[in-house]
Amino acid sequence: MISGVINSSNTMPILDNFLFELDEGKLKVTGSDMETTVSTVIPVDSDDTDSLCVPSRILLDTLKTFPDQPLTFHKKEENLLEITSDQGRYQLSYLSADDFPEAPELEDIESMTMPVDVLVEAINKTLFATGNDEHRPVMTGVFFELSTDECRFVATDAHRLVKYMRSELKTQKNAQFIMPKKPLNLIKNIFPLGEDVMIDYNETNTRFTTGDLTVLCRLIDGKYPAYNAVIPKDNPNVLTINRVQFLNSLKRVSIFANKSTHLVRLKLTGSELSISTEDVDFSNKAEETFACDYNGNDIQIGFNAKFLSEMLQNLQSNDVTLSMSEPNRAGIIEPIDGLEDGEKILMLVMPLMLSA
Repeated sequence: MISGVINSSNTMPILDNFLFELDEGKLKVTGSDMETTVSTVIPVDSDDTDSLCVPSRILLDTLKTFPDQPLTFHKKEENLLEITSDQGRYQLSYLSADDFPEAPELEDIESMTMPVDVLVEAINKTLFATGNDEHRPVMTGVFFELSTDECRFVATDAHRLVKYMRSELKTQKNAQFIMPKKPLNLIKNIFPLGEDVMIDYNETNTRFTTGDLTVLCRLIDGKYPAYNAVIPKDNPNVLTINRVQFLNSLKRVSIFANKSTHLVRLKLTGSELSISTEDVDFSNKAEETFACDYNGNDIQIGFNAKFLSEMLQNLQSNDVTLSMSEPNRAGIIEPIDGLEDGEKILMLVMPLMLSA
């Protein structure tokens, strides 16, 4: 579970190791990349207390090959660790636990508890919309905005934005922090659903704990953009459409789109939607037309089909609305159904310039 935190190449060789901390019947195993530290505690059969660092790659590669069976780890002299199985004996060298970096102690913390299912859903709904620009690090993470009214989770890469809200989650004090991608990916992959997670945070770090599993990470430093300012308030042109039908049509048409812009044209006239694209360089064209539920003025607007498709794929509703104002203003996608009580999602996508 915790091996995902270990980088394939580390500047500090000690980070290629797991830290084993044995305390009689419990073994705490920790992995770290300096920014994120993940640890878990497992029951073991031992009367000893000790600690050491075990090379992660050779240990993982060995463990993967064993069927379910007891293994005995025996610390020998000269920094050697012997593993005994039903099949044989295996020996590797270990390093001193003193060299493993200590996880920071969190001081002046605030705390809140939420279901793991809600946290994972918030991560799944937002993580795909984060940016990759290292020059704008605040946009590479997910913005946690915790308040006495509701909790909001926001991600944007300047071309699209997702705001995920839960009104049943409240905190005693307002707080804001930006979570990096890596620990969020780890959390959604290893945290057990059906449990609660305790979140402790201060200005520099945050710690997620559920059962014997802990993820501690350094926050992204900086001020998150004023995202509400880019969400248009007045969007009189509203398309209501079956999500899967819309998604499948976009997927087919976008096959013929320009591979750098992924531009598709949405043309709405009366109760008819036309989705089209053209790649002039290769003489590729595609168009689909079907009846729809549309209220508003006739409009033609261009979008990145890849962004639209990704947003629709990350929703579970049967129907969605696409609300628009002008061809040069952002479109807003919102699900009509499939939401839990207190759950709201808003997805924004910036338009692309259409040629005549």
